[in-house]
Amino acid sequence: MVEPGDREVAGQRLGIPESLGVSTLEPGQRPPTTPPGRQVSIRVQLLDDVTEVFDISQRAPAKALFDLVCVHLNLAERDYFGLQYQNPRRMMVWLDLLKPTLKQIRRPKNTILRFVVKFFPPDHTQLLEELTRYLFALQIKHDLACGRLTCNDTSAALLVSHIVQSEIGDFDEVQSFQHLLHNKYMPNQDALMDKITEYHHKHVGQTPAESDYQLLEIARRLEMYGVRLHPAKDREGTKLSLAVSHIGLLVFQVLYVLQIAYQDTLEFVMASRDCCKIFWKICVEYHAFFRLFEEPKPKAKAVLFTRGSSFRFSGRTQKQVFDYVKDSEFQKVPFERKTNSLTPFALIRLTWCLRVLMLCWTFSPSFFQKCPTDKAYFIAKELLTTERTFQKDLAVITVWFQAVLGKEDILPDSVRTLINTNYDPVYQLHQAFLKEVEQRLQQWEGRSNAHIKGDYQRVGDVMLKNIQGLKQLTSLLQRHGEVLVELERSCRASQRLQELCREFEQQKVCYLSLNMFLLRPLHRLLHYKLILERLCKHYPPTHQDFRDSRAALADISEMVLQLQGTMMKMENIQKLLELKKDLTGIQDLAIPGREFIRLGCLSKLSGKGLQQRMFFLFSDSLVYTSRGMTADNQFKVHGQLPLYGMTIRESEDEWGVPHSFTLFGQRQSVVVAASCVSEMVKWMEDIRMAVVLVEQSNRPSADLLSTSRSDRKSPEEGGVEAESEEELSASRSSLERQSAQRGNTTVHVCWHRNTSVSMVDFSVAVENQLSGNLLRKFKNSNGWQKLWVVFTNFSLFFYKSHQDDYPLASLPLLGYSLTVPAETENIQKDYVFKLHFKSHVYYFRSESQYTFQRSVPLATLLSCLR
Repeated sequence: MVEPGDREVAGQRLGIPESLGVSTLEPGQRPPTTPPGRQVSIRVQLLDDVTEVFDISQRAPAKALFDLVCVHLNLAERDYFGLQYQNPRRMMVWLDLLKPTLKQIRRPKNTILRFVVKFFPPDHTQLLEELTRYLFALQIKHDLACGRLTCNDTSAALLVSHIVQSEIGDFDEVQSFQHLLHNKYMPNQDALMDKITEYHHKHVGQTPAESDYQLLEIARRLEMYGVRLHPAKDREGTKLSLAVSHIGLLVFQVLYVLQIAYQDTLEFVMASRDCCKIFWKICVEYHAFFRLFEEPKPKAKAVLFTRGSSFRFSGRTQKQVFDYVKDSEFQKVPFERKTNSLTPFALIRLTWCLRVLMLCWTFSPSFFQKCPTDKAYFIAKELLTTERTFQKDLAVITVWFQAVLGKEDILPDSVRTLINTNYDPVYQLHQAFLKEVEQRLQQWEGRSNAHIKGDYQRVGDVMLKNIQGLKQLTSLLQRHGEVLVELERSCRASQRLQELCREFEQQKVCYLSLNMFLLRPLHRLLHYKLILERLCKHYPPTHQDFRDSRAALADISEMVLQLQGTMMKMENIQKLLELKKDLTGIQDLAIPGREFIRLGCLSKLSGKGLQQRMFFLFSDSLVYTSRGMTADNQFKVHGQLPLYGMTIRESEDEWGVPHSFTLFGQRQSVVVAASCVSEMVKWMEDIRMAVVLVEQSNRPSADLLSTSRSDRKSPEEGGVEAESEEELSASRSSLERQSAQRGNTTVHVCWHRNTSVSMVDFSVAVENQLSGNLLRKFKNSNGWQKLWVVFTNFSLFFYKSHQDDYPLASLPLLGYSLTVPAETENIQKDYVFKLHFKSHVYYFRSESQYTFQRSVPLATLLSCLR
């Protein structure tokens, strides 16, 4: 089997020489030089599902990125393709090649662009290059698998038979059956297995290129070939779907074509202005590509007034592409596909050798004797341990919080019903799932009777059943954001409810903020996806659990994609609401459109020298604060710097302060210094990106400061509390400190440890939550103490056992390093890692090599935060 990272690019797989094919440039030309400026890495997922990284200038137009992708693929007929991405409103939009990439993609680090077919020609013979037809065949394969290309069973089976022929060659009964068993090409594939193999048997001698040709010949005749539906309504309010093709506008109702629009004027209504604009742009581009002889010229700029949109089609028309490739030398390049030399029978022999090797390992004295040693077992055990923690987190909302609310009738009935109906079914489903996983692990470990040997050594079937149950609750998961908003609204309306929620957050069982527990069901979907990815990567295709695990992975990936917009919106709202509790002298923090970007410590240069300040970067403003003396340890806001029109530059040489930079605002300038070079780079990159986005939106910053005169007092007018790291060490970093206090939020830890975290860091931390048993040892102690440990929200939480309702203590890890003990430390145990910050050192011992290796993401995360 070939790992995704080892795959060759599409052009190389066809045997294209690296020196041939230079995108759409004329022969002898080189790709255009990119504009000067800081380079940004952009991830692009190609049609063979390989993700490549391309470096572009921050100011480069999107065409520069598109050309890099085409050069990478040695693609000549590039104008049939485009780059697509999901905007913040969860709508798939095309990258405008005339505009800078970073003015269209708000979060390049979190965005993966998709290189896909944009224009579907009516006749595939118009595609002159074999590489182009191969990429079109991959697009048809994607459309068929996701259910977008609907057709009758006969056509579907015929399409799949040509795909299989191109991938494994001539029909072989065993090989073909195994291939179809482990690869899902269409939703109802199992019911059509016999028909697919029947057709495959007839393709003997057909080359991969011929299979692509036949695939496109069948696909182009289908009604839904190249169709991308856009919901709309007609003038009477009837629900319709609109699409664009080479012949014009298509109107669908219940997925049947009603008419092809040749009328002069038709009126349709869409859900929003953005939906209308996206569809209108597609219409403009389709018309230009298929109907015009050459690319439209740009409009002359108006002297005084502008009317209408400046958007225009960018690129060559179909006729220009056809003429260019026909007259060039590209079609003369011979293509030869490379096949996988590892036959199914060789794969079976390899799998058998691995099983024999694993059997030898199992009986080796150097391995544990009390539990299985298969990696799949430890993956399943990670599922069990994290599911136990997730069950406790759900109980915080469905049991503990509900019990507190039941004592006083202050929560509106509508909100109470909203919480019950959207969280209780999820809690009940996971209760049943946890019991099944516990039972399966008991069987796997030999602690219960199992009648059929080997049937219990799997977990994919249990996960598939649970995820299919979760899919039925998708509508409830989508409403969890509404619960978050309505609960906050009710707290603002009721002082007593607000006090009750604050009191509940002080209870030991609520070891995180209340709002964070509301996000847990959505975050759990990400954990399932990661666990299943590791499981599918570990299993050979012949394993009994591979099929169920792969099906479960496909289902959970679909759910994550469907709920991604809800998740991102909830995470941002939750973070804004959490920061509101940490700040005083601020108003209306959580308003629509505002996003949290980064928080952390910087030193502000003033007449009194450098003074420690806590900075908060939002999508429209940069706010700076100092630590106040309130009962809740809140930070007092002293100033706001609107991002609109802001510029930034390094100023170490100017002021003689290491790692310093100056922020030039429209009303004032501020000089700040970071604790190290990496912190300075992080802040400057995030601020520059935020400035670009706010100027793109052309929306002025809202005033965040309270109207109270005392709140607007300059920070230099009063003294600032000075705190040392040793005070933190004594009061906050001790493992014996009781958790769940307001003074231990991420904001306070960043203040004491002089560091920062971003929204991206929070998202990465969410994906790397861990639970399980660890042995802990202090620096100067001899014995090891067994504890149940939960890693979440940049902290370790310690319990006596997984059955405890609340943690005994916690250890915030921001600023800590994770390494392996040196020989001089005399730790003569296996699977030990070391956490250390200044003079604080803790050793933790894992129960297995797998658990020890799972600490690698933790080490990576901590290194990024230092």
